[in-house]
Amino acid sequence: MSQYASSSTWSSFLKSLTSFNGDLSSLSAPPFILSPVSLSEFSQYWAEHPDLFLEASFITQDNYKTYLLENIVDDNDIVHINRFNLESPEVTRLLSVTKWFISTLKSQYCSRNESMGSEKKPLNPFLGEVFVGKWENNRNKERFEETVLLSEQVSHHPPITAFSVFNDKNNVKLEGYNRFKATFTKSLMLNVKQYGHTILNVKNETYLITTPPLHVEGILVGSPFVELDGKSYIQSSTGLLCVIEYSGRGYFSGKKNYYKAHIYRNFEASKLKTNALFTIHGQWSGKSKISQNLSGGKPSHAILFYDANKTPVEHLCVKPIEKQHPLESRKAWEAVAEAIKSKDMNTITTTKNVLEESQRELRKQEEAKGTTWHRRWFNDVDYDLISDSGKQKPEKEDEFIKLAKLLHYSQKNVPSGTLIGEKGDKKDNITSVHWKFNRSAWDDEQEIVL
Repeated sequence: MSQYASSSTWSSFLKSLTSFNGDLSSLSAPPFILSPVSLSEFSQYWAEHPDLFLEASFITQDNYKTYLLENIVDDNDIVHINRFNLESPEVTRLLSVTKWFISTLKSQYCSRNESMGSEKKPLNPFLGEVFVGKWENNRNKERFEETVLLSEQVSHHPPITAFSVFNDKNNVKLEGYNRFKATFTKSLMLNVKQYGHTILNVKNETYLITTPPLHVEGILVGSPFVELDGKSYIQSSTGLLCVIEYSGRGYFSGKKNYYKAHIYRNFEASKLKTNALFTIHGQWSGKSKISQNLSGGKPSHAILFYDANKTPVEHLCVKPIEKQHPLESRKAWEAVAEAIKSKDMNTITTTKNVLEESQRELRKQEEAKGTTWHRRWFNDVDYDLISDSGKQKPEKEDEFIKLAKLLHYSQKNVPSGTLIGEKGDKKDNITSVHWKFNRSAWDDEQEIVL
């Protein structure tokens, strides 16, 4: 139990939760559960393993069969044994993309427990807030060169963060956006539905990636932590599909952070788990193993697939605060972050109010002029082709439309991972507006630099 769980401040906070109903970003929390980091920085978790982010781009017709070698020590020598029949570069690349995606989960959902002691409430980004940086890939600079991150808060109500990660040398790029809807249960567990999707381009292949729902436990004892639920999908433009199911530790059984992933030839094949080509299982915060499904549905010998604890992250390089633009996250929140670190509640309140009031004044000025805030690097695209929203419509060869059709994925603004015909998709009057990266806008950027 956290040392703060018995404090009067924490007790008052818990009482406020029992009657709370609204946008969680507006919820006031005691200083010891506030994070000095803005939610706009969370986009960096997608590529804290830049080697895995780029790995699929190096898989070719010449080397794909050697991807799943098992290392065995024999008379003090390491022997590489190939126990798997990898049928194509496309299958191997999907396995590589799956490993990279699993590697992002510990960063996204566990790293704050390790660095701060427990999950914290992040700062709510203001409209137009940006966070930029790069991975210099010093471990293999000549092969990788730099990988760039751009993150922009494109909406404040509801809060939406759009992001892009790209490596021009190896022709790998990722773009997406996310938002959250959260509710408290009677036992004060926080249930979170994630909205949005991510698209990964690796040379000539593309992948649609969805994010799972989650819940935050441990609030009553003052030590919140995240556990994932439900499913997420990785749909390849080749038709191949990875379905990942998550489960956590129950009261009497189970392991924390457990997942099981199946690789299928296509969406139709995924209706039967016995059709899986490969099965991966384990803890996304620890070790997981992979086996190949043999004839008759029997699994092969399983080998280590990924060990999250033996793969150190490479942190993003961000320029010093004094060189940052006023809209950059760490510059804008500097005073608030310092107050949170020193647990100075009065200064936290004062500095937050100054920033938030300045943003409200900007919105009033825009309303008076009949204008809206100009997004820097992302455009909102309306995928409802019969609506008259006035927004940009998708291009004829739009990647999201193609991948969504392969996955039978809903294009509406419903929780990430919702398929056509499922509960959320059946609702009427739901928009289909998604955010897309505008690379030329970044190339023309004059004010904000890496």
